[in-house]
Amino acid sequence: MVPHSEDEVRRIRKAYTEYAGNPEVAVKWDPRNPGNRAIVREREERIQELLRVHGFWPLEPLHILDVGCGTGGMLAQLESWGAKPENLAGIDLIPERVARAQELYPHLHFICGNAEEMDFPQATFDLVAAFTVFSSILDGQMAQAVARRIWWVMRPGGAVLWYDFRYDNPNNPNVRGVKLLKIRHLFPGALPHLELVTLLPPLARRLGSLTPVLYPLLARIPLLCTHYLGLLLKPRVQE
Repeated sequence: MVPHSEDEVRRIRKAYTEYAGNPEVAVKWDPRNPGNRAIVREREERIQELLRVHGFWPLEPLHILDVGCGTGGMLAQLESWGAKPENLAGIDLIPERVARAQELYPHLHFICGNAEEMDFPQATFDLVAAFTVFSSILDGQMAQAVARRIWWVMRPGGAVLWYDFRYDNPNNPNVRGVKLLKIRHLFPGALPHLELVTLLPPLARRLGSLTPVLYPLLARIPLLCTHYLGLLLKPRVQE
């Protein structure tokens, strides 16, 4: 392991272990809550639209990596949209999450490890998903190293599929919002196509039966949107 990252890896593993064992988290993200469902639906619809607009659709021929894959839900979603399972791979730091992913989706390829040390060959993947990855890495050197490795394993003409907080969470010191300037710093060679999504979750969860009407209206107010979603395109010809 990269020496400067050892403490950060331990911190991340500890934070996610505590997060997974917190019963309040399951209540917060209960899929029966209309606001939570609206958040997921909006994100999935926007992802599909972005992929279509930028030429990453259909998914069938694409090789896709999910960094910070958790229990594999994103890869399973991509498979349901047409990606071939043999073209999908996921990597995560947390052994328990990888074990659960392997249990849920035994036909997909999951690795437990540090994304800084991914040993995929250069230019392996067309898409690399990074969902709430960099907001979880507080060590700047490690964040830069992960970004460099992602860029290395991604083909020219490929893209990072980005979804992450832009605001700090005052109730969670283990994450830090990633501003647009930081995204550009992490991926200086990228052509970013980012938009604001995800209505402030505590607000979304309070909308109740009015969610279908109010969520789309409130989500048009930039200040109330907590995440950047988009593609960081890798030029086909590198300067």
